[in-house]
Amino acid sequence: MKKVLSSVFTVILALSVGLTGCKKETNSGQRMILRYAENQAQDYPTTLAAYKFAEMVSERTKGRIHIEVYYGGQLGDEKAVIEQLQFGSIDFARVSISPLSEFEKSLNVLQLPYLYKDAAQMWRVLDGKIGEDFLNSVEKANLIGLSWFDAGARNFYNSKRPVTKLSDLKGLKIRVQESQLMMSMVAALGANATPMSYGEVYSGLQSGFIDGAENNWPSYDSVAHYEVAKYYVLDEHTRVPEMQMVSRPTWSKLSEEDRKIIKECAVASAKIERELWAEKEVVSKEKVRAAGSVVTELAPGEKEKFQAAMVPLYSRFCSGYEKLIRLIQTQ
Repeated sequence: MKKVLSSVFTVILALSVGLTGCKKETNSGQRMILRYAENQAQDYPTTLAAYKFAEMVSERTKGRIHIEVYYGGQLGDEKAVIEQLQFGSIDFARVSISPLSEFEKSLNVLQLPYLYKDAAQMWRVLDGKIGEDFLNSVEKANLIGLSWFDAGARNFYNSKRPVTKLSDLKGLKIRVQESQLMMSMVAALGANATPMSYGEVYSGLQSGFIDGAENNWPSYDSVAHYEVAKYYVLDEHTRVPEMQMVSRPTWSKLSEEDRKIIKECAVASAKIERELWAEKEVVSKEKVRAAGSVVTELAPGEKEKFQAAMVPLYSRFCSGYEKLIRLIQTQ
């Protein structure tokens, strides 16, 4: 019943925004004001890249297309944003492929634990034909994929104890994104998965409702999770890229020339985001260590145990994609 009410609310919201919005057809040469949803802080790499994207589009169209960036989850959590993108009440967004995979199952492949050896291999995949095919895959969900943003490697952190071996995770209540794959991953490692929106994690850790979460260095720093969960382990279980997207209803209103401009600006802003990300990672590592975070590495032989625990997830969530997985792993 709750899911039905949520869907009804999303439809009502989409319709109300569509009726009251100020978007205009670009084919007529009139100014178009579009909305971009971003759930991170204003100074976060993805947000800064979104601003750059908006700036470049405005410059290329001589102000005819104006994109307003709403940061900090002002337009809803990632799942709600995706649903609003489908209806066209939000025009652009940057979202993690974890919640996006609930709308396009093939994206589970790209977030399989220990899929890549390192970041370089991931970018060889995403910057090539495989990555372009995955961008195109979301069209079935009424979305248009534009470019890939970096989100680093995800690691576990908690408020209870240092983690150096698999058994240290046992029984910990770990927040995960609203993704069946991520929930199953945490459960396979012996912890208790707790789906929760990103904005609720700090209070959840502070109150003890959850013991930990998993994310990259910049996220751990930017929302101050290190203040309430000081134990951070470098297990690098996943490298989950993020997708910059446009609503298909919005895309259909654009001329071919404007589509070309937006695609080119999206690709250019993605390159900027990767540079900003690398800089932010360095700053974040130094900041949280100085604040007293206890950063540990897995003991010898433990990473192999983590990897072994993930084997059942490959067949459960990506059955039929075995050939593609092997292709990715050989890039």
